[in-house]
Amino acid sequence: MKRNIFVVALEAQQREELKTLRHSEEFEVHSLLSVKDAVEAPSFSFDALLNEARRKLDAFDGSVDAIVAQWDFPTSVMVPILCQERGIPAPSVESVLKCEHKYWSRLEQQKVIPEVVPEFCAVDPFADDPLAQVTLDYPFWIKPVKAFSSHLGFKIENEAQFHEAIKEIREGIRQLGDPFNEALRHVELPPEIRQMDGNSCIAEQIVSGAQGAPEGTVFHGEFNVHGIIAQPNSVSKDIPYDRLEYPSNLPERVHRQMIDVSRRFLEHIGYDNGCFNAEFMWDEATDKLWLIEFNTRISQSHSEIFIMVDGMSNHEVAVDIAFGERPSMANRQGIAAVAAKCYIPYEHRDGIVKRVPSEAEVQAICERFPGTKVRLDVEPGMRLGDLMHQDSFSYRLGTLYVAGEDHEEIEQRYKACLEALQFEIEPIG
Repeated sequence: MKRNIFVVALEAQQREELKTLRHSEEFEVHSLLSVKDAVEAPSFSFDALLNEARRKLDAFDGSVDAIVAQWDFPTSVMVPILCQERGIPAPSVESVLKCEHKYWSRLEQQKVIPEVVPEFCAVDPFADDPLAQVTLDYPFWIKPVKAFSSHLGFKIENEAQFHEAIKEIREGIRQLGDPFNEALRHVELPPEIRQMDGNSCIAEQIVSGAQGAPEGTVFHGEFNVHGIIAQPNSVSKDIPYDRLEYPSNLPERVHRQMIDVSRRFLEHIGYDNGCFNAEFMWDEATDKLWLIEFNTRISQSHSEIFIMVDGMSNHEVAVDIAFGERPSMANRQGIAAVAAKCYIPYEHRDGIVKRVPSEAEVQAICERFPGTKVRLDVEPGMRLGDLMHQDSFSYRLGTLYVAGEDHEEIEQRYKACLEALQFEIEPIG
């Protein structure tokens, strides 16, 4: 009898990726909740989504053998709750929230890995004088303790910018803060977190450098990293990170330090029977490593490039753990020595899409650079400002997957693809 795997917000692309897993013919893959409801909803209730997922699982005529998370909140918190209710291996909800809540996570990080933690402080955006709570010098970042990507994240260089940012944050923070508060009610919170709930902010020291992200697992207390992703400095001076490369080409000693820091923190918070990826910043000039954040899941953003290099999606380890089996990945059995997920950026203000690259133009690029895939997120008539989960500093028009023999070839092909893909966008305002 085939085992049943439920993936929250499963897309057609990920259904194909799951076919690369070992013994994929021995299980059936099902989508639990839609992308529209679990990822793209402009407003939602965490508990309502959780109950809808429960109803769908209860109504399923068969065994529920695995539930897999591949997206950020709410999925990342919902899946451990569902797994624990059904006896499926998963990390504790408290350990997940100690990563998901940016301020709570920094407090825990400071206890065990203070050498990689930037300066930070909590800010209540609804206080009478939020600026009085800031203990950092200008410039600094301010962002909600829970946000999508860089949404509502601002670089603050002076008092006027701070007050303008607070105004925007007050208008938009409850969109995610209110449902995050619902999730926080599923655990006993320490007093300092009850005071700084999902509608709070964190101000942080600005750090810079090349970004690296170990992705791995903890299973029955055994810590393992199956790959390290790099985010090199951008080909554009205005957009800090515009591609993910695998495997990382950062120095090996930096890899070892990232892995050691990740292990110590996850052990400290009691994180077990789950997947993770940890984002770091390495400043080469000062040889200083900074921790950005921990994510409590595999990253679906990494799946395609794992397949291109290793021949297998990182969904493998998430499914292994859910089945109660020791997680493992294939290694270097793919089509490329190096692969990259590259964003197609638009660095200007809001606008209406008038033209996107034609199918013939896309096909010509794929033939010119074997292994390349192009996925567009826009079409004529769309307004950029309506796109979901965009960064504060740019829009993403789509994604390129690029294969190469080395990192230099990846960068060359990425630049060539950007030059060949022609968009026309009519600015607004």
